[in-house]
Amino acid sequence: MTVDKRPPLQPRITVLGVGAEGWDGLPEPARRLLSDADTVLGGHRHLAMLPDRPGQRREPWPSPLREGLPDLLSSLGDGTVVALASGDPFVSGIGTTLVDLLGADAVRVEPAVSSVALARARMNWPAERCTVVSLVGRDPRSVLRHLGPDRRLLVLSSGPQTPGQVAALLTGADHPACRMTVLADLGSTAESRLEGTADTWCATPPAEVPALHVLALETVDTAGYGLFPGLPDDAFEHDGQLTKRDLRVSALARLAPSPGEHLWDVGAGAGSVGVEWMRAHSSCTATAVESGAERAERIGRNAGMLGVPGLEVVHGRAPQALDGLPTPDAIFIGGGATRPGVLEACLDALRPGGRIVVHGVTLETEHLLADAYREHGGELTRIAVETTAPIGTFTGWSPARTVTQWSLVL
Repeated sequence: MTVDKRPPLQPRITVLGVGAEGWDGLPEPARRLLSDADTVLGGHRHLAMLPDRPGQRREPWPSPLREGLPDLLSSLGDGTVVALASGDPFVSGIGTTLVDLLGADAVRVEPAVSSVALARARMNWPAERCTVVSLVGRDPRSVLRHLGPDRRLLVLSSGPQTPGQVAALLTGADHPACRMTVLADLGSTAESRLEGTADTWCATPPAEVPALHVLALETVDTAGYGLFPGLPDDAFEHDGQLTKRDLRVSALARLAPSPGEHLWDVGAGAGSVGVEWMRAHSSCTATAVESGAERAERIGRNAGMLGVPGLEVVHGRAPQALDGLPTPDAIFIGGGATRPGVLEACLDALRPGGRIVVHGVTLETEHLLADAYREHGGELTRIAVETTAPIGTFTGWSPARTVTQWSLVL
């Protein structure tokens, strides 16, 4: 057994989960903890619920939060600090942010029952049969990634405007009959419920939506896609510059997206590889690099329509456009591999364990990839895909261009 003798990080913060009843619903140990604290942090609503305590410092969260937190935390000194959060601070809450900034040793969390748990209870939805999606401070189009037949979603809303925004998105995504339930002020004496469908919500929205609520969605349509790579080509807006479905699946199998990893999609075209990478897991991120202005704009539209509006689009030409980008865990080069310095810059950017996949259809690119294979190893594959097409009154095979694929794990 190893004993860690390092001093604890400062400041040490206790994050206290608070239910809808606020101070009145806190147990006595939690009240004592708050009363004895030298500093209390929280949202304006949480701080306003506390009884007066002369000499206690009370600070609201800065805005923007992540950018302002380091300065606030560094000003707290050595006194005891309590941070207030709604429900479970680790459910899309401040607990996650503080641990990221200070480390696990510096933060202790005392949760209350989360709004997610209460919402599941009100809907009678088992945890393993529904998905939680946070739209707090996020683009509402993120919900589109999760749509499909018979899906159950619990949406953490950003405010009273969220149900209307989601209803419009659902209707536009061929889910007008999706059932919507607003579960407001959960756990309080003012708890309420609004029910409807996406199309009726758009046609006759309620006069007022409580600010504090969880939005439950239940799709009843067959529209939508799965999360496994291989979206149909017509799911993307494109001008023909698109990594087609079968090739895309092959590339993504070798790129192997994992939670929290970042992809460079170089020569992105329609952005299909970057979009599918991000759809694989909600914490996957990607940067699409595209030299064509119209194509770069199109990538952004594709990302939004397919539920990953956070995909970063860089309008520029590699290798110069790669400078300063987040360090990648994997790289896909769908175009421009023969441009001087592109392949070298991509290989230099990868850390041990990083993956690269390059596609080429020209003899020049094929020669480049053969040389890379001889120098670095990896896997060199030629992929030929044929699809059926009419030949008069009969049906025959129509071949696509053969693609050479080079893949490598560092």
